[in-house]
Amino acid sequence: MDRRTFNDFRGLIYDLSGISLSENKETLVSCRVNKRMRALDIKSADDYLNYVQDDDNSSEIVHLLDAISTNVTHFFRESGHFDFLKAKVSDWASNGQRRLRIWSAASSSGEEPYSIAISVLEALRGKNVDVKILATDISTRMLKIAEEGIYEGKTLEKVTAAHREKYFTRIKTPHGAPRKYRAKPLLRNMIVFERLNLSQPPFPMHGPFDIIFCRNVMIYFDKEVKSRLLADMYRLLRSDGYLMVGHAESLTGLISDFKIVGPSVYEKDLILHGTRKTQKARVERTQIQQARPDLSQTQRSASGCYSART
Repeated sequence: MDRRTFNDFRGLIYDLSGISLSENKETLVSCRVNKRMRALDIKSADDYLNYVQDDDNSSEIVHLLDAISTNVTHFFRESGHFDFLKAKVSDWASNGQRRLRIWSAASSSGEEPYSIAISVLEALRGKNVDVKILATDISTRMLKIAEEGIYEGKTLEKVTAAHREKYFTRIKTPHGAPRKYRAKPLLRNMIVFERLNLSQPPFPMHGPFDIIFCRNVMIYFDKEVKSRLLADMYRLLRSDGYLMVGHAESLTGLISDFKIVGPSVYEKDLILHGTRKTQKARVERTQIQQARPDLSQTQRSASGCYSART
């Protein structure tokens, strides 16, 4: 792949997903594009680029983004967030809240939303609360894994033995093969998985969400995409809702109405409601409306099958 073709792929991937690839990612892009070329028996990167850009091959766009996306995750990653989640859920339930809506915005292969579900159930301790978790990702391949909810034993290393016994069922595997476990229906029924492109707000969900997990994905976006994303997550959160971002991420330097309340934990600031909203917030909302894209069919599907109001 020559430099011109690489730059064409960079531009295409950014336009499609908001993922900003630096110039030193040429080898990564080349390797992952080559996988798709082999699958389709296409001989040159230029021919594959033309194939992707052909309107008749729109499904290949999904495969390309699946190949480019980096999916590194594990159960209870950055565990402090789950401690915070349990404390908040316990407090809300003790104060009479009987409805809980959580969004795992970049759910990858499902470890994060299942960790959320376990944490919520442990915090509720049998209290009757209506809980729904929306789990979204741009990768259809990862979403399929997440929906199946099947994981090798080594993937569950961060899950305690008691929780593994309580929330997972060991499934039969061939002799000598790694142990595998499947999330029990108790967990799977709490979660709705949908494909969503985080670079294209405003999103079709209604809100309000109590908590949004958007972790370790904004590092792939430039400032403009991050600002649009943050503005729409702010819209979708309840008045005192919380946003979790990755420990390597920060909202510093971004136009944002969130206030920090803990390590990589932000709250929707009540002071900014009503007549005291800042000029920056008004600018952000105007930018979102100007950049409003048409909803894809998959986004319409997400809107139809999940509403945070239900």
